[in-house]
Amino acid sequence: MNPKLQCLRNKMSSLNLQGMIITNPVNIKYLTRIEAEGVLLITRKENIYITDGRYIEELHSVLTLYDEVIVYDAKDLSIDDYENFFMFCENVGFEENHVTYSQYKEFIRKYKINNFVETEQIIEKERLIKDEEEIESIIKACKITDECFSYIIKQIKPGVTEKQIAKKIKNYYEEHAEGESFDTIVASGENSSKPHAVPTDRVIQQKDIITIDMGCKINGYCSDMTRTIFVGEVLPEVKPIYDLVLKNQEQTLKEYKEGANTRLLTKMVENDFKINGQNLIHALGHGVGLEIHEAPYITYRNDCLLKENMVVTSEPGIYIAGRFGVRIEDTIQITKFGCINLTKSTKDYEVI
Repeated sequence: MNPKLQCLRNKMSSLNLQGMIITNPVNIKYLTRIEAEGVLLITRKENIYITDGRYIEELHSVLTLYDEVIVYDAKDLSIDDYENFFMFCENVGFEENHVTYSQYKEFIRKYKINNFVETEQIIEKERLIKDEEEIESIIKACKITDECFSYIIKQIKPGVTEKQIAKKIKNYYEEHAEGESFDTIVASGENSSKPHAVPTDRVIQQKDIITIDMGCKINGYCSDMTRTIFVGEVLPEVKPIYDLVLKNQEQTLKEYKEGANTRLLTKMVENDFKINGQNLIHALGHGVGLEIHEAPYITYRNDCLLKENMVVTSEPGIYIAGRFGVRIEDTIQITKFGCINLTKSTKDYEVI
């Protein structure tokens, strides 16, 4: 059987769930590789995917006997069929963070569910630890991201705009990967003080600072990397901020390992920033997988431990409003005794 579905069934059993309705398309893709519209049912004995005729042929090309997923065209199912799927199931689970209240009521009516219960994000918790195949896809995405960075720094010069740079990155990813894992951020000069800046028509100038946040997808899995580069020279007012960010980014990489506490990691950076008169205004990092931002979230609000084969980021940043900002970010694989930096582009001063 598909090991991910088997793992889910084991966790369902520990929660006394005899069935589950899965509607989050990311979780469906994780469990089955299916990307077609539909609903995945985990019943007592079967895994059932209900879709419509537009996707039947595609699903048969994706699924194998190994997956043990039965595909139904919704138009071929009767009222009795729906009511029988969860017959004799005392508790049926649903994804409380994805199902609307109207869907909740409709599922109870349609499937004749006795007790419809929250599942406490059991699939998202399963997704925390990446298997060998998932890590391989992320490594490939990171490699292409490094190659894209090497390409793009040769394209940047005074006179081009943020939008033009972002478009070149997007085109590169569409040619060499499955496209961007998120909308690329290219923020120059004063725009770099905005952590989530959107590329504008601002023209790159001499003595500019430029923050580029970029990533792509391979087999649906994401990469994420940020570098801050310079045009012509590194201004004296920027250098100590860059050095402070880089010092803390490199220090976190020394601490990232199985058993490291996300809250303590964040506090370590926050404290050093405060000593130097700065603040960490966003999370130190986040998980990376089928989604660019997923658990675990490395922030002072989240008290959890890193585990082997989690894939996360380290991305401290400092932003001086209206002047400039510096962020440095890598995608990281956690191991038992340390971590592996999967994005390898230089973090030395990159002056173009």
